[in-house]
Amino acid sequence: MADHFAEFSMPDTYLTRKAYDLAFSFGTTALAHHSVRTYLFGRAIGEARGVRPGDDYDDELLFLSCVLHDAGLTERGDGGQRFEVDGADLAAGFLSANGLDDERVRIAWEAIALHTSLGIAQRMRPEIALTHAGSGADIAGLGAEALTADLADRAHAAFPRLATGCGLTEIIVEQIARNPAKAPMGSFPAELARQYGTATPTPEWARLIAAAWPGVG
Repeated sequence: MADHFAEFSMPDTYLTRKAYDLAFSFGTTALAHHSVRTYLFGRAIGEARGVRPGDDYDDELLFLSCVLHDAGLTERGDGGQRFEVDGADLAAGFLSANGLDDERVRIAWEAIALHTSLGIAQRMRPEIALTHAGSGADIAGLGAEALTADLADRAHAAFPRLATGCGLTEIIVEQIARNPAKAPMGSFPAELARQYGTATPTPEWARLIAAAWPGVG
């Protein structure tokens, strides 16, 4: 079997190997492939911007954040919060239990919790910004012009897509159908719920603020 860590020069440590194995054990293969491509594409986007692994950011931490960033879309990670936060909590627990220090766990938590937060994540430190960038490039092609054709072809050959959109949309929508609280107002999951017909009625903003302090002012 090909050693993809060597093939793609991914950070090869006890913890990265363990996180990689976890990603393939608790979710779909399509989801795991997306998570690895998120790292490969995020790292490449960083290099195109002059942000270098080892010099400008913690490459092991970027890998851990990327490979676990959709943990909230697995059965084990499906809790009562929006999937990004559920995944961040699961990943933080795993990383802490395996000896990662508190500061690095906090950064990984933020990278995962913010990975769908367009307009915010890219303003954060590189491990967070590149988790966001890699995920966006793989799912929606955002910033994919920074990727070489060779890398994109090699990444898809080693970690093929297997499902449209990596199957993420269906998982998110199914989670929300079972628990509408996973799609809080204004969130990315709430927008998917709206588009796919699983949203629960929410009050209009004007009515919400008008009802907050009736009779005051």
